Amino acid sequence: MSLDADAMIDRRSMRRKLTFWRVMAILAVAVLIIGLGLAYGARNLGATTSHIARVAVTGLITGDQETIATIRRAKDAKSAAAVVISIDSPGGTTTGSEAIYREIRELAKVKPTVAVVKGTAASGAYIAALGTDRIIAPETGIVGSIGVILQYPNFTKVLDTIGVKVEAVRSSPLKAQPSGIEPTPPEAREAITATVLDTYAWFKDLVKTRRSLTDDELARVADGRVFTGRQGLPLKLVDQLGGEREALDWLVREKNITVGLRLLEYRRTTTWSRFSPAGALVGIASVLGYEDAAIALSAVRREADIQSLDGLLAVWQPQSQN
Repeated sequence: MSLDADAMIDRRSMRRKLTFWRVMAILAVAVLIIGLGLAYGARNLGATTSHIARVAVTGLITGDQETIATIRRAKDAKSAAAVVISIDSPGGTTTGSEAIYREIRELAKVKPTVAVVKGTAASGAYIAALGTDRIIAPETGIVGSIGVILQYPNFTKVLDTIGVKVEAVRSSPLKAQPSGIEPTPPEAREAITATVLDTYAWFKDLVKTRRSLTDDELARVADGRVFTGRQGLPLKLVDQLGGEREALDWLVREKNITVGLRLLEYRRTTTWSRFSPAGALVGIASVLGYEDAAIALSAVRREADIQSLDGLLAVWQPQSQN
């Protein structure tokens, strides 16, 4: 009987413990649901009350649908009184940069829009900045790099070394040129140069028009070099030195935006396809304190991203040095 009684006591004790942990689990789930609900409600409340939207244009610009959708969301948001375009990018493809520029111009037609350079707004990123009503950059920020480039590898010597010859039958001499597996003929190089120069002319005309530059002023800034914010101010590449505080002050002063409005981040929808092993390695190296390794991996990853872009590039790509 004593053993049966002890067993019963043990079972009751185990049931009480099990019930306790079940209740705790239910409470934890309830707290999580309530927390998510409050967070969602707070986010929606911020989006439905009057605010200033912040849209980020970062990384290599490709005209991706996430960025375009975010700009359109800020444009259509009735409670967004104005929009700050936060830019930190070396540029990207010319077509992608043009797409972002045109979206920002549509946005600027209905709401005051100001670009704030966080670190770099070079080449295609500067094209995006040109779409806003005003460009503000820190004194040490990077702007400019007005130019276009088309890069392609040439593997002819490698193929000759290993004894491989690739032959092609073309409908015309310029079809699929440059190929990268044979020397580029002069007529193909001439055609490619014409395409690059035409896009360069478009870029320069955009800068001249949007920044109200004379031909002489344009010639001083359109040779492909980059400028600091301090250099860019007298050259009319930027309107003001500073950051978001100066942007908000300008919106209040010049665009009659209400003082004290909240600056609300409009985040892009992130998809799993945007994550990569290279990005994970950069993050791991940074967390573990291997900053040099993280920087090197970031440079390799960025170089790979640049090489994977198709078409003409408007991108600032400083050469890595040891």
